[in-house]
Amino acid sequence: MTPPQPSTPAVGATGDPIIGGSARAVQAAEPRALDPAALSNTWTTQGFLGNALYGTLLINDVVTTAIEPSMALKYDTTDGGATFILKLRPGLKFSDGSPLDAAAVKFNWDRLRDPVTASQSIAQAVNVASNEVLDPLTLRSTLQTPNPHFAQSIVNSSMNWIGSPAALAGSPEAFNAKPVGAGPFLLESWTRQDVTELVRNPDYWDAPKPYLDKISLRSANDTNQRINTVIAGGADVVMESNWASLAKARNAGLPVDVVPMSGGQYIAMNSARAPFDDIRARQAVAMAVNVESLNLAVYNGEGEIPESLFKDGTPYYTDTKLSQYNPDGAQALFDELAAEGRPVEFTFTAFSTVENRAGSESVQAQLSAFDNVKVNVETVDFPTGLAKAGSKDFQVIISASNIQDPDYGLWLAFQSKSRGNVSGISDPELDRALATGRYSESTEERKAAYEVVQERVLALTPGIFYVRASPAVVSGLDVGGVHQYGTGSLLPEELWIAD
Repeated sequence: MTPPQPSTPAVGATGDPIIGGSARAVQAAEPRALDPAALSNTWTTQGFLGNALYGTLLINDVVTTAIEPSMALKYDTTDGGATFILKLRPGLKFSDGSPLDAAAVKFNWDRLRDPVTASQSIAQAVNVASNEVLDPLTLRSTLQTPNPHFAQSIVNSSMNWIGSPAALAGSPEAFNAKPVGAGPFLLESWTRQDVTELVRNPDYWDAPKPYLDKISLRSANDTNQRINTVIAGGADVVMESNWASLAKARNAGLPVDVVPMSGGQYIAMNSARAPFDDIRARQAVAMAVNVESLNLAVYNGEGEIPESLFKDGTPYYTDTKLSQYNPDGAQALFDELAAEGRPVEFTFTAFSTVENRAGSESVQAQLSAFDNVKVNVETVDFPTGLAKAGSKDFQVIISASNIQDPDYGLWLAFQSKSRGNVSGISDPELDRALATGRYSESTEERKAAYEVVQERVLALTPGIFYVRASPAVVSGLDVGGVHQYGTGSLLPEELWIAD
């Protein structure tokens, strides 16, 4: 279901960019550290901050997914994805004057795949078996297994951000005080739980960018706080994730830029732990939850429900329906499990956001109408929730398989050995189809493979897809240059404010 949109959406400032001025920005989650390994490159977390401090090696077109150059001129393969060659622009320098060269990229990428680093992007980085410096501007990456689409992993992770090896080798406290990157902005100050002040990098490689002199960045995990702030004029740019808030911004006449996505967020059920190690429990819960009611509870009915895994109009669309809503079937399975002495009881681990809390409470309320099932809710902060998801220390938690090119989102979420496979499902047929989709460069072959993926995901029931992701930026009418890449990673160097 796609909610109706205004016929004449608002637009921001147009014309030639204006140099100077400052902007107030709001992101959803504060980082635990400024080390690029500690940052997550998505619209819901620290994509904007990472881009500001470190710049980008590559970006992509959010509609076609075509890879585009930035600090790297290219990242190409000529052997079906077994190896890639990264070619850097000449003359790139970190903010301390040292060179951003192939050796620096190797240091960062090797570090990201080391478990000791505890990187937010280890799931992407471990796909690289080795990195070899060929010359100061050229790096060769050899992958664990061939993947001609691996460049999408760069733009969707902190592999896109390169920090100074010398600075990263020092103490974390020193790096947090003065992170050394090659991005469009420098850190002036970071006050935890308050504001991060960024100032223009006068030596940024892509002059005259950045256009702004200064950015004041705050964090707020409450969508109402974020959207009310920008509507009231207290912020110029907000990274937003809530469909209801986006509708509120549109109704207030503000520009809203949303990255189109397939897949979506799903209620992940841990197949490695009771009760969801029994597929009947997963099926029962999936049949018991009405995603339309969930949409009303969480997004005031404004959310886009993923009726199929891929959006209609994309190359991989099929009409395989994701919803399994069937209350009678659900009750029959709950009764069957109870008769075997296995009544379904579980804890829903919810992140401390308005959306997560509302979603968990809606599921709890919906399942209270059934016999032989009980739902408990625990609310945790982001670091705790991410740690629980990573260690599989949960029964139910919100996860996502947000899809542009299908390999990145689907392999990460559902391949049996992927670190991002939160639900823990393992299925040889699903793995074979994911492998075909990964290794093939033929759209027709990939489409057939991903049709099988959709069928197997539906049959295995790792979770309940309930809403498309909404990687979005809400801005003031005087803001120009809103440009996102990946899954909603905003480029700060492009922003400008009209007089």
